[in-house]
Amino acid sequence: MNDMTPETYDDGDTLGGRITRARDLAALTLEDAASHIGVTTETLAEWETDRSEPRANKVMTLAGVLGVSPAWLISGAGDAPQSQGMSVAIDEMKGEINRLRELALQVTASAETLESRLETLTRAAHE
Repeated sequence: MNDMTPETYDDGDTLGGRITRARDLAALTLEDAASHIGVTTETLAEWETDRSEPRANKVMTLAGVLGVSPAWLISGAGDAPQSQGMSVAIDEMKGEINRLRELALQVTASAETLESRLETLTRAAHE
């Protein structure tokens, strides 16, 4: 891909690894996330270390709390979460690319204007 977009492929991580990654990117402590999900810290820790797996209803809650899709959480397929810093950097780079494209259009237009003037001057000099 030419632009930097979130991952859209199976990342090869485990369910526990994806839970941990999403929780870290959401800037939630184990305790805070467990509280929001409605489970004990120990239960969430077991999910994150792949010693047990959440039931379907908890996967849905977990995905909502962590701001990820249930499909990505379960299988790793689809859009992976990004850190806020990465999102800001991507947005800034896209803005800079757009600014450079606008400048390129202005340079092209100026070059064409100068070329036209040069042709006019060249014809006048030869007459």
